[in-house]
Amino acid sequence: MLDIKYIRENVEEVKQNIKNRGVKVDIDELLFLDKKRREGLQEVESYRSTRKQSSKGGKPTEEEITKMREVGDKIKELEKEQDELEKNYKSLLLQIPNKTHKSSPVGGEGDFKVLETRGKVKEFDFKPKTHFELMENLDLIDFERGAKVAGSKFYFSKNELVRINFALISYGIDIASKHGFELVETPDIAKNDILEGVGFNPRGEETQIYSIENTDLSLIGTAEITMGGYHSGEVLDLEDGPKKYLAVSHCFRTEAGAYGKASKGLYRVHQFTKLEMFICCKPEESEKLHKEILEIEKEICDGLEIPYQVIDIATGDLGGPAYRKFDIEANMTMLGDDKKQSNYGEITSTSNCTDYQSRCLNIKYKNSDGTNEFVHTLNGTAVVLSRFPIALIENHQQKDGSIKIPKKLRKYCGFKEIKVKK
Repeated sequence: MLDIKYIRENVEEVKQNIKNRGVKVDIDELLFLDKKRREGLQEVESYRSTRKQSSKGGKPTEEEITKMREVGDKIKELEKEQDELEKNYKSLLLQIPNKTHKSSPVGGEGDFKVLETRGKVKEFDFKPKTHFELMENLDLIDFERGAKVAGSKFYFSKNELVRINFALISYGIDIASKHGFELVETPDIAKNDILEGVGFNPRGEETQIYSIENTDLSLIGTAEITMGGYHSGEVLDLEDGPKKYLAVSHCFRTEAGAYGKASKGLYRVHQFTKLEMFICCKPEESEKLHKEILEIEKEICDGLEIPYQVIDIATGDLGGPAYRKFDIEANMTMLGDDKKQSNYGEITSTSNCTDYQSRCLNIKYKNSDGTNEFVHTLNGTAVVLSRFPIALIENHQQKDGSIKIPKKLRKYCGFKEIKVKK
């Protein structure tokens, strides 16, 4: 969340940022509640001080006892009002998105800026198939039985696809580990207050989260959630450098409202495994580290020989916690149309969240002058086992329906191609 002091001192700037992001939050109402809650706190403290002073005297008279009971009742009444005020105030405060980097393009989902295009998009001399056609023909996946067992958009990975999935995780681990990331395997559930602190809404119609009934727990949609909670309430020692983690977890998303060609196959599914980079650092380091994460994502994609573009996400498509966000979009046959054999679809993203998450989760570091400041947090996809197999299989398909395996992945999976079964 944003610092309320910053909001008070930069009202018009905050309002413009909200407008640029396409969010509706009543800043004037927030400031009204903020004023009332501060006045209420002062009133409560005044009554508490009166009660404290009274308790220092000798034996109280009946009149004084009656008066102190009235003071106690007034304190309870004011505390109840404060609890309600605090609840409404916090709800509004959490709806305000992070500040936005000055270079982020202003606009909606389609107003992103292409920063770089890498790899040559193949022009197949045959009609290329989608990954779900290829996978079903090669007996790599079973959507039908996945739906029978767990519902629509669940699936069974089979045969060589299972080996490719493990190979991709091992490949991603080796690359990120070279850059000083510590390997972690996280829980697949988290407390709802951790989800809220990271910036995910575990409740309501817009949620993409599966909540666990009769608990304060939810299934995570990304290891960003669990790693955000990992250092919550702590003061970190960052003198030897940032805390850099490479976290593997299963991820669960409702994908409510998903439709169209992008909802087919593996592009939008309810469960997948992901390798996620997460960093806690000093504020002056975050922009440099954001670019480092992007370079690692590019290194991973380059090694898989996948054509892709890097985009700078527009303000209206940024998540609430993100100050700036880069996506890598891979070339995919499944997104092609009558005019083009293929198109680009997201396979990784990386966000600099500055101190937006750490302020909610109370993650600080000790500064050189001995004071504690909020850290900056960053996250980025190393490998995701829904989108990566799509790009890998569709871009390396052969005319006979077989799949060539990129050289750098072969040592991890143990084969050079997935052959058509006779």
